[in-house]
Amino acid sequence: MQPGYLDGQMLVAMPGMRDERFERTVIYVCAHSAEGAMGIVLNKPAADLSFPDLLVQLDIVKDADAIRMPGRLGRMQVLMGGPMETSRGFVLHTPDFFIDQSTLPIDDEVCLTATVDILRAIARGSGPENAILALGYAGWSPGQLESEIQANGWLNCPADPNLVFGSSIEVKYDLALRKIGIHPGMLSSQAGHA
Repeated sequence: MQPGYLDGQMLVAMPGMRDERFERTVIYVCAHSAEGAMGIVLNKPAADLSFPDLLVQLDIVKDADAIRMPGRLGRMQVLMGGPMETSRGFVLHTPDFFIDQSTLPIDDEVCLTATVDILRAIARGSGPENAILALGYAGWSPGQLESEIQANGWLNCPADPNLVFGSSIEVKYDLALRKIGIHPGMLSSQAGHA
C-alpha cells in the first residue's frame, strides 16, 4: 500500500451523500492509486437472491443439492457490491484461501478473488473461513474519490475484519461510524470547511 492511498480502508458515506446509490453505505477499498479506486459495498443486500440460488444459477450445484447445503452457506448473503459490472461476482475473504493468479491480497486479513473457482471451493466446504460475495463494485476515476472525500462525501477508517465479515448488514453503517468515534445521531447532512 502506498502512502496517501486507502487500500484496505473502509469508506463510510456521510449523511449528505448526494448519490443515492451510496446513501448509508460502508465500502471496503480494494485498490486505490493515481489511476482511480475500486471498492466493495459491504451493507447492501442483493434483492431476492440467496447464495444457494446463485450456485444453482451458475451450475455449481444442482437444485436438489442446494436444499441440503450446510446452514452457514444457506445464510451467506449476496451483496450488491456497487453499480459497476453488476453481473460479475467478487469475493472478499480471509487469507486462508488462495488461488495463484486469481487472488489479490489487499492487506494481512482480507483478500479478493473474482473467479468462479472460489465459489466452487466454498460450495465443497474447502473455501475460506470467512467470505462475502458481492455482485458488482464501486469504482472511481483518477482523483474522483479524493474529490468526494474533500467535499465531505466520505469518512474513512482502518478496516475491521469483524465488520467486513461479521455483523448483520443492517447495523454495519452504525458500527462503522462508531468505530470512527462518531455517534450516528450526531452527524449532520450539512457540511462545511474550516
